[in-house]
Amino acid sequence: MTRFIDEHRQTYGVGSICKILPIAPSVYYATVARQKNSCLRSQKDKELSDEIRRVWNDNFCVYGARKVWHQLRREGRTIARCTVERLMCQMAIKGVIRGNSIKLVSS
Repeated sequence: MTRFIDEHRQTYGVGSICKILPIAPSVYYATVARQKNSCLRSQKDKELSDEIRRVWNDNFCVYGARKVWHQLRREGRTIARCTVERLMCQMAIKGVIRGNSIKLVSS
């Protein structure tokens, strides 16, 4: 529906098209804004993923999300910790857990 509105908005206008179609103009504009933000987010995620991978590799693949986040902040990058966690999860990389390993006893 949004594609149809995009194709005919110059001729008829968004408001008149939305009166005929079962869609509110606010829904159309929200959908367009969401699609635009989605593209920007994916571009930024690609850039940040490269930085996260670099920091993780530079530190012998042992840094977790918190330490990667701190390192990026020291380098001057403004990024949320939850974003680092989300991207590390998507890339299937994680930090090393130190301490005693748990031994399972089979019965």
